[in-house]
Amino acid sequence: MSMTKQQFDKNTFKQRVAMFLSSHYAATPETASARQWYLAMGKALAEISTGNLLATEKNLAEQKARSVNYLSLEFLIGRLTGNNLISMGLYQNVADAMEEMGQNLTDLLEEERDPALGNGGLGRLAACFMDSLAAQEYPAVGYGLHYEYGLFRQSFVDGRQVEAPDAWRGLEGYPWEVLRPELNQEVSLYGHVEAYTDENGVECRRWVPAMTVEGVAWDLPIVGYDNNSVYPLRLWECRSNAPFNLARFNDGDYVGAQYSALEAGNVTKVLYPNDNHDQGKALRLMQQYFHCACSVADILRRHEAAGNSIESLSELETIQLNDTHPTIAIPELMRILIDEYKLGWDKAWEISSKTFAYTNHTLLPEALETWSEALIQQMLPRHMEIIFEINHRFMKLVEQTWPGNNEVKRKLSIIQEGPQRMVRMANLCVVSTYAVNGVAALHSELVKRDLFPEFNELFPGRLTNVTNGVTPRRWIKYCNPGLSALISEKVGDDWPANLEKIAGLEKFADDAAFQKRYMAVKKENKQRLADWVEENMGIELDTDAIFDIQIKRLHEYKRQHLNLLNILALYHRLLNDPTFDMHPRVFFFGAKAAPGYALAKDIIFAINKVAEKVNNDPRLGGKLKVVFIPDYRVS
Repeated sequence: MSMTKQQFDKNTFKQRVAMFLSSHYAATPETASARQWYLAMGKALAEISTGNLLATEKNLAEQKARSVNYLSLEFLIGRLTGNNLISMGLYQNVADAMEEMGQNLTDLLEEERDPALGNGGLGRLAACFMDSLAAQEYPAVGYGLHYEYGLFRQSFVDGRQVEAPDAWRGLEGYPWEVLRPELNQEVSLYGHVEAYTDENGVECRRWVPAMTVEGVAWDLPIVGYDNNSVYPLRLWECRSNAPFNLARFNDGDYVGAQYSALEAGNVTKVLYPNDNHDQGKALRLMQQYFHCACSVADILRRHEAAGNSIESLSELETIQLNDTHPTIAIPELMRILIDEYKLGWDKAWEISSKTFAYTNHTLLPEALETWSEALIQQMLPRHMEIIFEINHRFMKLVEQTWPGNNEVKRKLSIIQEGPQRMVRMANLCVVSTYAVNGVAALHSELVKRDLFPEFNELFPGRLTNVTNGVTPRRWIKYCNPGLSALISEKVGDDWPANLEKIAGLEKFADDAAFQKRYMAVKKENKQRLADWVEENMGIELDTDAIFDIQIKRLHEYKRQHLNLLNILALYHRLLNDPTFDMHPRVFFFGAKAAPGYALAKDIIFAINKVAEKVNNDPRLGGKLKVVFIPDYRVS
C-alpha cells in the first residue's frame, strides 16, 4: 500500500492509527498511553514507507542501476519519525490528524528512543550518507548489525559514568523496522580447510566449517526527501540455527539445551563488546565477519536475482567499507568467487578489486585496526590463506618498485611481523580497493603525505578525498525550525535538496535587519538548551555567554583532557589574575567512554568534579560554567 504524499488521506490515516492501537497494543483511544499512541502512529506511517521501499526495490531491479552498498558496523541514525515525516512531506498533515485524535505530535515524538546502532562520528557519517543517497536517489543499501542493546545508557553517579543496557526497541519492538525472513543468510565459523581435486582434475581448496549461525534481516526505511524513494538500511541479527535441543532439555540440562542460542545471540547483543580480553576480541571479530558474510551474500543474491552474471558484479555493485571494521568482506568475496564460482585468482581479483572502496577515518597509528593472525586463522582459516596470497602477490609488486628494500616491505606488508604476527586491516584495504578516501581535504592530504605515501606512489589516483558533510534535512530543517523558516523566506523552500541555494543568503550578510533576526533564532536555540540543562541538571546558564561545545567519543586521542586543562587555566586566571577578564563562557561536553576504558572513565570523572567546583564557586560571578550532558545521542 503505497500512499505517497500527494494521496495522503487524513481520515484513512486516523483509521489506521486507531486500528493499530487496538490490534497491536490492546488499547482504546481512552486508555492508550502516550507511548502506545506513538507506536500506533509509527506503525501507520511505516506502512507507507514499507510500500515505497518495496516499490523502489522493484523499480531498481528492473532498471539495472549500479548500486552503492554501504557497509558500516555503526549507523547513528537518530529518531526516525520526525525526520521521515519531513522527508515524506507529511509533518503538518500528521500533526493535524493527531490533534484531531486529541494528541500533540511534538509530545508523541519524544516517546521515541534513538535506535542504539552507533556511537560516534563514524556512525553519524554513515547515517548522513544514507540520507543523502536517498535524497539524491542514488540506488543504495546500507548494511549494519541489529544490535539488541547498542552501546549503553549513560548516567553519572557522583561524577562517575554508570552504564545500563540500552534496550532501544522496548518490549513492543521499533515501529519502523520490518522483518525480512526471506532474506536470511547462513554464516560459517571455525573449522579447517581441505584440498580436493574437482571433476576437471583441478586442485581446489574448500572451507569445512565447525559451526554455523543464522543472519536474520531487519530493514529500516531510509526515506528520500520529497521524492517517494525509500532505500533499506538492512540490519543483521545473529540467531542460532538450532535454537533448542529438546533431548538435552528433557535430560535436565536446561542451559546446555539452549547453549547454541545463547552463544549466537551474543554476536549482535551489544555494539562493540569490550575487547580488552581475548574472549571479547574473538566476539568482536565474529561480529565483523558475521556482518560482512551476511551483507556480501545478500549483495550477490540481489545481483543474481536480477539476472546478472557474476562477471558483471563490479559494473553493477560497489561496496563502500566505512573504516576498516568491514575489511574481512574482501577475502570473503574472493573466497566465494574462487571456491564457489570456481573463478581463477586473476579473474576473481579483477572483479573484487574493482568492487570495493574504503573510507579511512584516522591518521593515528594507534587507532588503525589490526587482528592477530592466530585468531583469524582459528575462526576463518580460509580467509587467512587468501589474505596471505593477497600479501604474497602484493610483496612481489613492492619488490619490483623498490628492489631489495626490506624497510618499505616491512612498512607496506599486510602482515606485521613481531612476537605475535598481526594483520593490518588498513593496508589490506588500500591494496584491495579501487578508491581510498579521507573525510576532509586536509585529512586526505595527510593520508597521502604521512600515512600512506608509498601506497600513493604505487597506486597513483587511488587515494582521494570525499568531504564528510552533514545532511541539512536533519541538522537544519528538522532540528532548527526557526533557522529553516528564515532561510526559506530568503532563498525559497527547495534548499534542503539543493544546498547550493543557501549561497543566496550571502547578499543579506550585511543587512542589519537580517542579522538581527538570525541572532534572535540563535538566541532562542541557546535558550532551549539552557532550559533543558536547568530542568534536567539543575544548572543555571547565561545565554549571553559563549557556548563552547565538544561532543565526540571519550578517547585519549580526542583530547577532551586538553579542553579540561584549558578550563582549569581559565579558572585559575579568573581567581588569581586581577587584570584578566573574559566574556562569560559555558563549556559543554557530551561523550561516552567504552566500559573497559579506565582512563577515559577517569577523564569523565575529572570533568564532572571540575564542573561541580566551578559551577558552585561564587567568586567567578558566573563567568565560567561546565556542563557534561549525560547519555548524549543524536536527538
